[in-house]
This record gives sequence, C-alpha cells and structure tokens, in this order.
Amino acid sequence: MQAMASTAHANKQLGDEGIHAFFQGEGSRLARPQGLLRVEDARLLRGQGGFVANQKLPGSLHVVFVRSPHAHALIQSVQIEEAQAQPGVVAVLTPADFAALRQPRVNRLLSQMVCPQAELLPADRVLAVGVPVAMVIAQNLHEAQAAADLVWVDYADLPPVLDFATAAPELYAEVPGNLGLQAQVSSGSLPAHPSTAASHLSLPRVAAAPLEPRAALMQWDAANARLQTWLSTQTPSRAREDLAAALGLAPEQVQVIATDVGGAFGGKASVFAEDLMLAWAARLPQVQGRPLRWLATRGEDLLAGTHGRAARMDGQLWIDEQGQFQALEAKLHFALGHWMPFSAAAPLRNAARILPGPYRVPALQVQAQAHLSHAAAVGIFRGAGRPEACILMEALVDEAARRRGLDPLDLRLANAWTAEELPRELPQGEWLDRCDLPALLQRAATLFDYRARRAAQAQHNSDSSLPLKGLGLALYVEPCGQGGESARLTALDPAQTGGLHYRLATGSSAQGQGRETAYARIVAQAMGCLPEQVEVLHGNTGTCPAGIGALASRSTAIGGSAILAAAEQLQARLAAGATLPCTEEVFHTVAHEAWASGCLMLELLIDRQTGQPRISELVWVDDAGVLVHPELVHGQLIGGLAQGLGQALMERIAYDENGQLLTGSLMDYALPRAEDMPRVQLESLPTRSAANRLGAKGVGEAGCIGLPAAILNAAHDALAAIGVQPQAAALQFPLTAATLWRAMNPV
Repeated sequence: MQAMASTAHANKQLGDEGIHAFFQGEGSRLARPQGLLRVEDARLLRGQGGFVANQKLPGSLHVVFVRSPHAHALIQSVQIEEAQAQPGVVAVLTPADFAALRQPRVNRLLSQMVCPQAELLPADRVLAVGVPVAMVIAQNLHEAQAAADLVWVDYADLPPVLDFATAAPELYAEVPGNLGLQAQVSSGSLPAHPSTAASHLSLPRVAAAPLEPRAALMQWDAANARLQTWLSTQTPSRAREDLAAALGLAPEQVQVIATDVGGAFGGKASVFAEDLMLAWAARLPQVQGRPLRWLATRGEDLLAGTHGRAARMDGQLWIDEQGQFQALEAKLHFALGHWMPFSAAAPLRNAARILPGPYRVPALQVQAQAHLSHAAAVGIFRGAGRPEACILMEALVDEAARRRGLDPLDLRLANAWTAEELPRELPQGEWLDRCDLPALLQRAATLFDYRARRAAQAQHNSDSSLPLKGLGLALYVEPCGQGGESARLTALDPAQTGGLHYRLATGSSAQGQGRETAYARIVAQAMGCLPEQVEVLHGNTGTCPAGIGALASRSTAIGGSAILAAAEQLQARLAAGATLPCTEEVFHTVAHEAWASGCLMLELLIDRQTGQPRISELVWVDDAGVLVHPELVHGQLIGGLAQGLGQALMERIAYDENGQLLTGSLMDYALPRAEDMPRVQLESLPTRSAANRLGAKGVGEAGCIGLPAAILNAAHDALAAIGVQPQAAALQFPLTAATLWRAMNPV
C-alpha cells in the first residue's frame, strides 16, 4: 500500500478568519512530530492499554451467556438446576430474573417515530438467534462455560420474520404493523415523463468487527451505593445515563471508564442487553460486591452485536436535454433487527437527508422506512447512511451518463454545486458547508489521468486476452455531526508541576484515532505551549465532564471547537490576572453541521475467466477542512478505505430462511487483509469549514462512503465493454469473483 498526501493547497485556502495564528494560513501546515507519532503509542506498545480485558480486579467473577439457537420461539421452560450445582457457580439467572429491565432508550431523530418499550428479555419467547436466555456467574471462566453447557431450555419454534419481509407480523405490540421508522423528504414535483436512469440496489448486513469485541467489567460498591464500570464503549456519558436509568440510580452513582477502546465503528455506541444484565446482577447478594467480568468472543459479536447497512434502495434520476439534473426519486428500505439501539434511526435519517448528495437537483422525493425482524439489531456502522446515499446517487449519475452518451466526469462537473454557491441551505432543508466540489473532481481527474485512461480504455477491452478494465468515480459529501461537546481546561500551578502545564478533560472519547495527540496539539497551539505540557483526560465519567462521545465524524469539528472555546476563555481569565490553578469548562454548541467531501477515481480489472476483481489504480482527493494533525487524518482515511473495500468486495452477514446465522466466524465472514489493499494516491484539498471556528470537518467515515460507489461504477463500466448493461447485470454487494463471473456469463 502506497499513499501520498499534500497540504499545500490547504495553506492557500484556509485564509485568515481571526482565529489563533496556528489555525490560519501557513500555520495549518504541521511538521511531523519527533519520536512517536502519537502520545498514546508509548503505553499501547508496552501492553499497558486501558482495555477492559487488561483490567485485573481481585476477586473477579466471570460471566458466560447461554444464547438462543432459534430466531423465533416460545420458551416453554428453562432448567438450571444442574448448572447451579456445578463447582464454582455463584448464580444462574434467567429472563424472569431480569423482568424489571426494559430496552434502552432510542434517539428519536425522526418525527412521529415509533419505538418499542418492551422488556429487555421477554420471559416467554426469543426474538433472534443469539439473544441471552441465561446468565451464568462463576469463580472462573472455565467453570462458567462448563455450567452454561448444562442449562437446558425447551423451545417451541415459531416462524421468523426475515429482513425486508413483505408482510410481517408484529414483533412488539407497541409497534403497529411492525413499522418502526419512516421519513420523507420532498422538494418540488417529479416530471410526468419516464426517468433517464433507474437503479435497484441491495446492501447486505455487515459487521463492525472491531479488534476488541464488546466487553464489560462491573463492580457494585454497596457502602457508597455506587456502580463502577469498565466498558468498551464510544459513548461513556450516554452509557452512564442508561445504566443508571436501568438500575433506578442517579447518574452520579455510576462511573463508566473507557480509557482505550480497540475499535468501535458505531458498534459500541449503545448499551446492550448484556451490559444491563451485568449491571443488575452486580448488586445481587450472592455476588457480594465482587467484580463481574464479561469478554465477548468474536462469534458472540458476529451473532449478537449490532450490524450495519442492511438496505434496499430504488432510485430514478431525470436529466434535461442540456444535461442538467431535473429530479430525483428514491425509495429506501432499511432493516432494523429485533431491537433498536440508541442510533437505530441514524442510517435511515442520514441517507434520506443527504440525497441528492453534492448535486443541484430542483425536484426531490425521498421516502424511507425501516422494519423490525427476527435478527440481530442493525445500528450505525462507519458512515451510517452516508455510504447508502452516495452509492445510490453515484450509480444513478453513471447510468444517466451511459444512457445519454455523456462522459460521467463531465456530467458531474455540470451538476455539482460550485464553491461560489456554498455554504447554503438546500431545498430539502439541509445546510451544505463550504467546499469546492468541481476542484475535487478536476484534481482527482488530473492525478488519475482520467482523460487519457478513458481514451485508451476501449482499445484495451477489445483485446480478449486482457482483463476487462472499468473506470469508476464517486463524488461524495459527508455531514459530520450536530450539537455540541464538552471541554474542561485547567492551567495547573507551576509550583506543583515544575513548569507551565495544562490539563484537558473532554466529553469526547477515543477508539484508536489518536485523540490525546490531536487534542493536546489544539491546546498547545491555542495556549502557546508544547503538546507535552498538556495532559488529556477522556473516556472516564469520573474525571471528565458529561459529553456526547465519538461518533458521526464529530470529534475534531465539534469536540475540537469546544477545546478551542475553553482555551480562549481560559486565556482571557489568565490575562485578567486569575490565580492558578484556574479552570474553564464549556459545553460548546455549533450552529451548523460541518460537511466534508471528496472524490475517488479508480481503475478496476476483472479477470475474464474467473471474475476476480483487482483495483489497479486508486486516486482519492479529500476535503476534511483544517487538518489539525495530517498524519492522523491520513490514518483515518486509510482505515475507512479498508472498511469500504471490505463492504464492496467481500463482506456479508448472511442468514438462512430460518433466521440462522451462516457467517458466525471469520472463517465464514471475510475481512480485508493487507494484501487486499490497493495502492492509493491520496491528496488533501481542504476548504475551511464555515460551520465551526476551528474550520475542521469530519474524516473518519470518508473511506466507507466513496469507495464502494466508485467500485460499483467501475464494475458496471467494465461489464459494459462486453455488452452487459447495469440492469441486466443486477450487480449487488459484495462484488465477489463469483458475482462478477455470473454477470459476465448469464444463464
């Protein structure tokens, strides 16, 4: 894998808007730090990370869950006597023991949103393969596993409701007609004549698959009526509130610690049934205040963790005789699974509000809905609706260009918003941030040598001894989170610290992005000190102010802006003669949502005999606004690119007609490896965000947004060379060798 990055253009674009010199003009070019790239690296490389599995509390008890093998069944009886009698077993609990627990709250992002308020674990039935039906607590893990094998549950099978079922019975009485979510976006009227292009796309479920599966360690302090929790979560403050609500406690009676999290990607944004069960069981008399420890296996995460994507999308695009977009119609259908995590509505809402993406489209009709089913929950996964919107829109643009005999690059250049037109409020009510979309397209085309490659493509594909060659491009925009974030900045007493030092506590959190390094840099530049003089605290509700956490590509744009605001207020107090130590705490809210953008162009080779795809060239030009730490931005982009590659070419969670999971291990569920990654030419072409004073935009999800769309377009472009049109090919993700071979060799 090879990558190139440039910030020269950024230094010309950022301008002077009255912020600290570091965030203006040439000050935005950051020199590579000496020594380790990130301050976090030292402890992580020594094996001293703060992961849940690293916490060794004396007297810990171990938890194993017995899980349902049925997608939908009545529970006729649960026999636990033999398991309870096993050596080392402290308790065996069943759904009846957790009758007081309800499903955790859901963020009501949509108007008229209907959410089930059901029991956490129905005592009389199971609603998906993998749901807990018993919880075994024992002195050690081996004893807990042995006892779990002896729990006997008598089931009576019921027919399951599958994803996208056309006529589904209700999963919960509180959700009439099984309709969980719906949204509609409308602007203008659709033309009466037939559309220029149409597309039907299906995105399978995918797994977040973080390096560290879900994990929890909880201890109840009866003397102080306090629950201390180590949790692998990207939202510590939210987890504290949900755990407290489940136990009937005040939030200050719960402490959640997530110092280091080995990846999350949206899969750890909500509390799960297992988390609430551990919290409840921690107060049992037989536990006697000892810590309860649960580390999910990889199989448990694939089975009972949240999945992503799971969408079916139909779209139509109208273009006038001058090549201008007239109208877009989109019908989106998302799967929800058997319960709704906190951000269950985010993918549907984002996809609906992002369309038509980076283009001027006068008339827009988007209808979106989501339904429950007897399967694992579908939540946010890196992108959360952004990739879905981009894939549909970019497929329609390419198909329209093909139908009209237009070059797909030229069609995009003719319809993308220009820099002079932004920022602006769009017809559907969204506010699109400042960016230069034509410049992204043109710079990518130059780096990719698009015109020359397009001119040579036909001759290449006419040689049947060579692989089919397709060119794919995708232009995307990415909303980067709304609302606010907290920051507490303290100027410490030099007499006690041996010099000038600051302590920053943030409500944001980290899952490997290098937050401590980036946030220390913001403070250092704002306060005129070195990053080494800034201590960064995060992921601990006992030492940090309540905040939102890390999700939606919001941490730098919103969390970083909160830090800048706290620094400015602290500077003002110090200048006015405040004594040390001195603290400023803010919850900073942004007026608008930052939107990132970018363009990808790639060359895809498809072996004519086997269908095996290979990306031979990939160019990516990204606009993430002010780059606080370019090296960390680069890492986030490449990481997202790898997950986008996995979704496009190999990843798929599969169930059979009985709701049984067919991809329950990494032997069945394919993840990209280093050898799968293509050579990448990556360049930054940032435009300062108009949404926040830091000028930053999001970056963490960009790779998942544009790459699948570009790969799909490249595959269609390659197959067109042998007369296979997109609607005939009916290509759906993942684009495996078998999928492409069947498209080339229809029965």
